[in-house]
Amino acid sequence: MTLFLTLLKNITVIKSEKRLKELSSILNRINKTAVSEAIKSLREEEPFEGVIGLLASFYDRSEDKIVCKTIEDFFNDIRDQAARIEVITEIRKPWKANTISMLVASCWQSGLDYSDYLPDMARTFLKSDYATAIECMTVIEGSIQNSTRVRKDEIINIIMESPQAFMNEKNVLVHELIAILER
Repeated sequence: MTLFLTLLKNITVIKSEKRLKELSSILNRINKTAVSEAIKSLREEEPFEGVIGLLASFYDRSEDKIVCKTIEDFFNDIRDQAARIEVITEIRKPWKANTISMLVASCWQSGLDYSDYLPDMARTFLKSDYATAIECMTVIEGSIQNSTRVRKDEIINIIMESPQAFMNEKNVLVHELIAILER
């Protein structure tokens, strides 16, 4: 049985790699219509590992507003709970500010539960610009009901111990976020 599962996993990995190569090839085309159509078609396919990272990378380097909007729509429509870790992994990367903001916004717009990743959201809140911090607050507020008192206190500690917390224009937001977490 374990041999079968190992073979099945290897087949899945090979299929994912093949699909990623195909998608990457399409994304590198000059034809923006083909790129947008390929991204839209992902909504109807079985999700595969790596597509979130590939699209985040493409979004980060793209200047085409229509293609970027198509990617945003894709991220906002993610309904697979398993995709959350890939989204969080991308949020942790040093992308441009607008890419991080899009990724964080997709967390609350998708309606998925990000309560397992609230410390990541708190850290992103602290290091991001004002607009992205508001997006992070929205994710935290929307997922906090599924969190324990211990987790809420952990997030409060992350914020309180950060030198970034009270030293910029987000000071009011910091106080509001702490009030939300203390409930």
